[in-house]
Amino acid sequence: MSRSAESRGRRSRSALTGLVAGTGAAVLLLTGCASGDGGGSSESGSAGSFSVLTPAENSIIRDELATLGEGACSAENEAMPLDSQTVAQADVVQKITLLASQDALPTSFVAGTAQVRPDGDLGKNDLIVDYEEKLTELGVWDDVLPAARSTITSVYGGMVSLPFQYNVEGIWYNKQILAANGIAEPQTWDELVAALETLKAAGVVPLTEAGSQGWPLTRLIGNYLFRSIGPDAMKDIQSGDAKLTDAEYIEGAQAVADLGSAGLFGEGVTSRDTDTANAQFLTGEAAMTYNGSWFLANLNDPAQNQIGEENVGFLPFPNVTGGAGDSSQWPANAGAATATSTKAYDDGVGDWLTCIAENYGSSVLQNQGVISGFALNEEVTDVPPLTTTVQEYVNEADETVLWFEALFDAKTTSDAQTNVSLLVSGGMSAEDYMSALQADLDQAQ
Repeated sequence: MSRSAESRGRRSRSALTGLVAGTGAAVLLLTGCASGDGGGSSESGSAGSFSVLTPAENSIIRDELATLGEGACSAENEAMPLDSQTVAQADVVQKITLLASQDALPTSFVAGTAQVRPDGDLGKNDLIVDYEEKLTELGVWDDVLPAARSTITSVYGGMVSLPFQYNVEGIWYNKQILAANGIAEPQTWDELVAALETLKAAGVVPLTEAGSQGWPLTRLIGNYLFRSIGPDAMKDIQSGDAKLTDAEYIEGAQAVADLGSAGLFGEGVTSRDTDTANAQFLTGEAAMTYNGSWFLANLNDPAQNQIGEENVGFLPFPNVTGGAGDSSQWPANAGAATATSTKAYDDGVGDWLTCIAENYGSSVLQNQGVISGFALNEEVTDVPPLTTTVQEYVNEADETVLWFEALFDAKTTSDAQTNVSLLVSGGMSAEDYMSALQADLDQAQ
């Protein structure tokens, strides 16, 4: 193995200590900023290979596994050669359904969210391994960070995916603008609203979001609910224990609608696209933006970041006074589900999973600047300070929350993201917005 049993027991949680600032690393979008290399067949792996099927549009995982196969995991690769395969993201569900029906699933593979849940085709037929069970048996369960465990089990209903990429979300802010206006980091929703009102009066865009995309605004609704009602707010909607038309849920939609009516998103938020919103923050036109850690790719690029990385701060979504949630519960996601076949699992696969758990986190951060949900067991150098900050938040987090639509069906998700522009522009009341979504959910049952 690549690390001894003795070193395995010394799990380092401080591998980022003494990192030196660099400019070459960048965190990439989970949905595929990196282009596929087109390599690898679309068939299941040959006997005796460690076949891994990943989205063609995102080469991060397969590139890093290839690097490990030539380095830290070379012994595992020699015993069971890595066989990288690709599939178009849009074809994932269809491809996995076909391979499962042919009893030809690869060793590890990307899959649809619904497929891997306990009641999904793969889950209910015991076609995929429980990573908590397997990694515990292998002695490397502690190499999966608590935050990543929390996110994966919340999304999928079990530990059926590995956190090859991991994002937390929060509020990025311009330190210089806040300081010039006498604003400290807001700790509560009321403090945030007061800060945004001060910023508007100062003539800057208080909070820029890509409203045309829908989800940046629905994220705010979900986060308000998680802070006010608690981390199970949307699980209670899924189970039927609560409804979106309940007063405490409408309150969340109203809080975000109020930001719009007060002009705290700036002019034209409903038509603003991602590039425009990013540019507003990166050029100092806007003081704050709610975004994920994938935004590090822009922040760490001097050509884009004109305010300077030293003037960028990052804070969690604030508390709602009297609420049952708290700001230590970071909104997070762990990328597309990546499962392992129970039929393909054997000692060789176990060796690969052990090596991945021990080495992937440090390797992908060092080589690609990507934050994962794996522990950093080796020192990583030349990482930009903002990336270091986010990685430290990920290391320290114990509990995470999802996003507003995470447990919705496709139609409810679409309506939530489409109608939120009406909500923030005054074209739809908070009651009507939530009632329409609840009607969608009722119809989907």
